[in-house]
Amino acid sequence: MIRTAAPADVSVIHAMVRELADYEKVLHEANATEEQLHEALFGERPAAYAHIAESDDDGEVVGFALWFLNFSTWRGVHGIYLEDLYVRPERRGGGHGKALLTELARICVERGYQRLEWSVLNWNTPSIAFYESLGARPQDEWTVYRLTDGALSKLGEQLGGK
Repeated sequence: MIRTAAPADVSVIHAMVRELADYEKVLHEANATEEQLHEALFGERPAAYAHIAESDDDGEVVGFALWFLNFSTWRGVHGIYLEDLYVRPERRGGGHGKALLTELARICVERGYQRLEWSVLNWNTPSIAFYESLGARPQDEWTVYRLTDGALSKLGEQLGGK
């Protein structure tokens, strides 16, 4: 049911990234190309990794998890940051999401990583309930900040001496 992604999966991963962005109501922000995903996952220096969930009955790709390594200075070891977890709506409830998270947890345990982290939108109550059913707990004391687009360029130009 769960396997490591292969280069041939890039098109379906790209399609599901766009489906996820549409579900999260930000399709206009999903600008990554298939070529960029291929380079990030399978280039000379991969920046991310992916696992695929397939249907047991017909082998159809029904979901994916895309992740990368992070590092905890407090714990002194790597962890996994789950960038995207997605199961196609018609296949939800079949255990694919849990199987993907179980595989990432297995990798953490096997490699001595001490954290598996991700973000979820506050309004996504079905996902929140699912994550909490697995024992995950929100980190409410932290607020995520992000620089993008013009603000990122402006700050980068200031630091770059331009």
